[in-house]
Amino acid sequence: MHLIAGATGYIGGLLAERLAEDGRDVRCLARDPGSAAHKLDRRCEIVRGDVLDRSSLDDALAGIDVAYYLVHSMGRGGDSDFEERDRRGARNFAEAAAAAGIGRIVYLGGLGEPSSPHLRSRHETAELLGSTGVPLTYFRASIVIGSGSESFRTIAYLVRRLPAMVTPSWTSTRTQPIAAADVVSYLAAALDVDASTGREIEIGGREVTTYGGLLDLCARAQGKRPRPRIGVPLLSPGLSSHWIGLVTPVDAGVARPLVEGLTTETVVADKSGMELFDVEPTPLDQAMRTAVDELF
Repeated sequence: MHLIAGATGYIGGLLAERLAEDGRDVRCLARDPGSAAHKLDRRCEIVRGDVLDRSSLDDALAGIDVAYYLVHSMGRGGDSDFEERDRRGARNFAEAAAAAGIGRIVYLGGLGEPSSPHLRSRHETAELLGSTGVPLTYFRASIVIGSGSESFRTIAYLVRRLPAMVTPSWTSTRTQPIAAADVVSYLAAALDVDASTGREIEIGGREVTTYGGLLDLCARAQGKRPRPRIGVPLLSPGLSSHWIGLVTPVDAGVARPLVEGLTTETVVADKSGMELFDVEPTPLDQAMRTAVDELF
């Protein structure tokens, strides 16, 4: 039996469906099982639990072999306490997993040096998940190209709604995007790749580009000309996030930590982890077209 914490999120929901299709026994953790039932594959067992409530995790983790941790607390409404919630949730889950005798935790975090609150929190979460001795498989991915990815949605709506853009220096930052389907393939395959246990695994797509390049590619996928960009190097993350909040559905409270992380390169430096898996990377233009078609 495998448990997914964060199953009602975008990647968590795709993973639950994928594992169920593969014939795996899947248990999904949800604060509100009734609401979650409308979002999750009907073949999945749904149990009540909240990573911020340590006492709610013992029953949920009973009988679990591998537990996926796909939770992050980057909240809406300008909430700045997501780092502390991430710490609490990771500590609680790690303690409960150790007490339940879980064989392994699989976690999805972010590529790049932890130089922003968002990236720092994702990396600290990995450290805490491994702090109680339960073996950890730690995947680190760059921007995920998929219709439910907040980073992708930001790019897609900026392109869709603005004829030209005032852009800060982060549009020249290098990144190695990965298709949502490929992320799910790595996560699912981790159940069968014993060599991934206890490892940090960097994952990315075939192409390295910049965030400006992604804006242009997304425009073409929407049948538009690439939008003119007017560079403003001193545009702060705070102002950038409010600007994004005005012209996209992405909440400013989510946008700010995302924008702060865009100044950090997210490129795979060590390919040895990816080479353990038989995952054929989706071409970036194909991933972008699929995500645009699903979103709009």
